[in-house]
Amino acid sequence: MRSRSARWRRWAMSYGLVWFKRDFRLADHGALAAAARRGPVLCVAIVEPALWAQPDAARQHYEFMLESARALHGELRRCGGRLHLLVGEAVEVLDRLHAAAPFAELISHEETGNGASYARDRAVAAWCRTHGVRWQEVAQFGVVRRLADRDRWQAHWEAHVTAPQAVLPEPPALRFAPLPASLHAADAAPWPAPAAIVAARAPEARALGLDPFQPPARQRGGRQAALEVLASFLDGRSAHYRGGISSPLKAPTACSRLSPYLAWGCLSLREVVQVTRARIAALPDGERRRAGLSAFISRLYWHCHFMQKLESEPALEFRNLHRGYDGLREADWKPAHFDALVAGRTGWPLVDACVAMLRATGWVNFRMRAMLVSVAAYALWLHWREVGLWLARAFLDYEPGIHWSQMQMQSGTTGINTTRVYNPIKQARDHDPQGVFVRRWLPALRRVPDTWLFEPWRMPEALQARYGVRVGEDIALPLVDLDLATRSAKARVHALRARPEVRAAKAAIVERHGSRKRPEGRRGRAQVDVAQGAAQLDLGF
Repeated sequence: MRSRSARWRRWAMSYGLVWFKRDFRLADHGALAAAARRGPVLCVAIVEPALWAQPDAARQHYEFMLESARALHGELRRCGGRLHLLVGEAVEVLDRLHAAAPFAELISHEETGNGASYARDRAVAAWCRTHGVRWQEVAQFGVVRRLADRDRWQAHWEAHVTAPQAVLPEPPALRFAPLPASLHAADAAPWPAPAAIVAARAPEARALGLDPFQPPARQRGGRQAALEVLASFLDGRSAHYRGGISSPLKAPTACSRLSPYLAWGCLSLREVVQVTRARIAALPDGERRRAGLSAFISRLYWHCHFMQKLESEPALEFRNLHRGYDGLREADWKPAHFDALVAGRTGWPLVDACVAMLRATGWVNFRMRAMLVSVAAYALWLHWREVGLWLARAFLDYEPGIHWSQMQMQSGTTGINTTRVYNPIKQARDHDPQGVFVRRWLPALRRVPDTWLFEPWRMPEALQARYGVRVGEDIALPLVDLDLATRSAKARVHALRARPEVRAAKAAIVERHGSRKRPEGRRGRAQVDVAQGAAQLDLGF
């Protein structure tokens, strides 16, 4: 019987290393399909401690990733392969793997991630050049590397989503390379992984320094869970998409709820667009699902539009897109206001109810996300960066390209978007008129009469005593006078925006980041597409 080292001498330099990053599926996996057509493949995912130590990382992201990776491992086992989970910094892991069994090609999907993942990718690219390894990166979304002209971006997006889906070869043409013996863990391990790099099991979240808390009712990862959510949306829930996505009551079922599965690659954007368009074509005119699914397609387009912003300008994660807004809020940081917001103790019931829902589920709909950022940026006058880090950890579906673009847009620092300020009292009356949502997530308000529900601090002390509610204790007092604080904030933003030098810099930002055409035949000016169209988006899907 051949030894494992003999087997590796046979495979050395003849296999492709497929690196799974945020793409935990086999269907329409362009990187794996390309590698498999050329020869044997070794499939790896890497738990990188430095990435999980970033301030935007949360335990719920890690657990969702592991659930998705385990599901992929099961799919690979049925094909005769496996997903090897390695632990360490990417360059370190690649270096040790290459030393044990040299490979000539590394294949992965492109990633538009946070600053740390971008720095990691640059380090990996340098390592590949040094070691003579070809790194092929395959597009996963309608995002274009080194995009030279925004005028042609929509055509790129359409070409990406209409291209044929990647198909894997059938066994025996689909071949898998073994893991080097020097890196192999015990075969009896529940999820075999390289002993020289990691223990047989994936590290616990606490070992990576992640906060032990995670939302108890969050969505679970994996391809099968993703397909079930997609099917339920296409088959029925999409009928309520239009008109339902803005309501915090209706949105949990009216929205597609596919965003975490797209963020972690359990589904490909292409397959979702294609199956949705096929369903639209099969539905009769006037069917409610047809209108809902058409609206959903436009959201998938905007999904990539915002990711392209970060791809083209990675610095927007850290600094204002329009540098003329530097210094607007930085010097006025109010830690007590931020702590109250994170704790859900702002005193505005709809805001605090949304925070409670986030802690329980890891999700709220887009309008409520926009309201949270608006309240933080205007009423509380908090800089978007720290608020954005908190929300990145709170959102299960955190997608850096969408997230940081939206944080700046809702905070008014892009320089090209209409100022949009969401009044949390008006939003409550418009979208939760009976107080069902607020009372569901804030039990103390269940005793408050409708008259005082959205402004409980106005309730007379005699009524507080009658209903057993103590404003300032059971229910927080507002941190600021909402009207005064909002007017002051808007005045400061508009005064800055009116400066000639700030206005002069706007054109270059529109040229670089503005959208030129909407999908499904709808056209509009770049400024309108970005400033007005995005206000109605459900980027939380």
